[in-house]
Amino acid sequence: MWKLKIADGGNNPHIYSTNNFVGRQIWEFDPHYGTPEEQAEVEAARENYLKNRFQVRPSSDLLWRMQFLKEKRFKQTIRQVKVEDEEEITYEAATTAMRRAAHFFSALQASDGHWPGENAGPLFLLPPLVMCLYITGHLESVFPEEYRKEMLWFIYCHQNEDGGWGLHVEAHSNMYCTVLNYICMRILGEGPDGGKDNACSRGRKWILDHGGAVSIPTWGKAWLSDANQCPQSFGFFPFSFLYDQAKMWCYFRLVYMPMSYLYGKRFVAPISPLILQLREELHTQPYNEINWKKVRHLCAKEDLYFPHLLIQDLVWDSIYIFTEPFLTRWPFNKLRKKALEITMKHIHYEDENSRYINIACVEKVLCMLACWVEDPYGDYFKKHLARLPDYIWIGEDGIKMQTFGSQLWDTSLGLEALLACKLTDEIGPTLMKGHDYLNKSQVRDNPSGDFRSMYRHICKGSWTFSDRDQGWQVSDCTAESLKCCLLLSVMPPEIVGGKIEPERLYDTINVLLSLQSKNGGISGWEPAGTSKWLELLNPSELFEDVFIEQQYIECTASAIDALVLFKKLHPGHRKQEIETFIRKAVQYFENIQRPDGSWYGNWGICFTYATWFALRGLAAAGKTYHNCLAVRKAADFLLKLQLDDGGWGESYLSCLAKKFTPLEGNRSNLVQTAWTLMGLIHSGQVNRKRPNTSSPSSKALDQFSEGEWRFSSTGNCWSFPKDLYDTLLKL
Repeated sequence: MWKLKIADGGNNPHIYSTNNFVGRQIWEFDPHYGTPEEQAEVEAARENYLKNRFQVRPSSDLLWRMQFLKEKRFKQTIRQVKVEDEEEITYEAATTAMRRAAHFFSALQASDGHWPGENAGPLFLLPPLVMCLYITGHLESVFPEEYRKEMLWFIYCHQNEDGGWGLHVEAHSNMYCTVLNYICMRILGEGPDGGKDNACSRGRKWILDHGGAVSIPTWGKAWLSDANQCPQSFGFFPFSFLYDQAKMWCYFRLVYMPMSYLYGKRFVAPISPLILQLREELHTQPYNEINWKKVRHLCAKEDLYFPHLLIQDLVWDSIYIFTEPFLTRWPFNKLRKKALEITMKHIHYEDENSRYINIACVEKVLCMLACWVEDPYGDYFKKHLARLPDYIWIGEDGIKMQTFGSQLWDTSLGLEALLACKLTDEIGPTLMKGHDYLNKSQVRDNPSGDFRSMYRHICKGSWTFSDRDQGWQVSDCTAESLKCCLLLSVMPPEIVGGKIEPERLYDTINVLLSLQSKNGGISGWEPAGTSKWLELLNPSELFEDVFIEQQYIECTASAIDALVLFKKLHPGHRKQEIETFIRKAVQYFENIQRPDGSWYGNWGICFTYATWFALRGLAAAGKTYHNCLAVRKAADFLLKLQLDDGGWGESYLSCLAKKFTPLEGNRSNLVQTAWTLMGLIHSGQVNRKRPNTSSPSSKALDQFSEGEWRFSSTGNCWSFPKDLYDTLLKL
């Protein structure tokens, strides 16, 4: 049976930590763990998920919840609230539901003070990890049989009815994920016609019916053949003025560094019998007859979200045709050798400063493979292997690879909600543990050495998305954690623990102020400001607006909220700069608001999410329905979207179409209803009388027996059930 372990570094000599592994969450299989009844309960959850997977595609993270509730012997003692349709929702009913949720949520807190949870969903994350370990010969030693069994279960659970796999758990099938997951099944031991419900043959049929693997997009070609060109170095490449690392978004920069290294090394995996079989299975014509030059830019229509301009294809073809013959011959191959040395220097720097966790999973696997290619027996690769458990998560739908954990983000929002409940007498120990976790998770130092020459930004005083060891500052995680620490600083230390020293909070302010752009918006990781036209050179067909760093509504709102509170509690520190920051941020909101009153969201779905955040930020800055046109337009936008049952719901398709798209069947969604209600509360709607407006759905109070709410669709992003009981409190 699987068991979640917290803040455990194990005995591996190749792993190290800056804070004794606080925030680390890893799964381990223990054949002796759990009673037969508990094992049966887990198996029932798995089968129930499989049975209903096409109705509710995200998992509900039941395995760790079961474990924690049993270990803590949690039993809900507050009565369950039931409100019938058309029945008035009373203050007492809302308060009772809130208390039940707060006690339930407190029981899910880990021993080190954070809240664990899955941060996954994309279906292109796990296969490259399996492929990398297969190439390096470490698959069976890193992932024994039980792990491989759960990986196959995950792939089976998320195969679409047409036989393919989508970009994420709710997406239509595409070539990229279908090919990768098919290869993954074959590596994990399934035959060409094996797998649950003929998974392999159905997947292969989808691939061949849609043109074969030659039409996989660029990122897939990199894993299958490197048929497309990658810049060999960001510093010694003829087109480095376009691909300067400092101009790229950190995530893309750290994808293309190891990818370019592998291309420059001309690395090809050892050709095994399985690889020869895959060459026969994945193409519509014999492998040796494929004209690879003609398919360099081929991309299946199901994958083509960001089509390349002709000029971009001409650039890549020119590089391939005119520079490649020179860079492989003396004396120009010396230039390539130097470029590869510089690229690997950057890879090692990123590895060391993230304790070999790396910024995220795509980058992690590519950097790990690059280190193996450089030295298969070296410590760099061994340190990478030691950190693989940090990425593995297990739910009732099997083993998945996380983008990386969201421990700090979830914990900061959860603590804010618990603080808003004003239940200190009931949940004091929970608040103290959470405060201690935030204290130990703040980043204490900037990246090592001359970090600016390595294209890194300051991070001292920040908080990450996941844990301190990972080391990458994120603006909204920093702002929300700062807000929590400020709220806790005015509470009795005997209840919530001692407050963080002011100097450390000043470091936090320094990070936040450094990330504001000229337009007033806040970037996520590093300062933005690169010319927008560079997005036209985005090599990926799958993703848009990911090539350069940009500003985000959600990050800007979080920063305003935290800085307003900081200015109140620390009025003597950089007051003028903070006031200027807030004024420019408000102007940013007003300038980019859409004509319908909404804002586009990047980190949740989608217009509902961003509009709630924008209203929160505007309210913190003193803007109201009466003195701000942007607030009035946003409130009207949300009110018009209310459904007949009183709730709200939005599909992930809004993100792709960049136009509000309701959930199929005009269904409402509990979390999006909570987001909307909080936005309306921030806009002052509670004190306004509006005719012909429905009351919020009574389903918001329809908790399960222990006090939780369950997933219903991918609209449930990031924080759950924090949003629901925070809303109930405000109501």
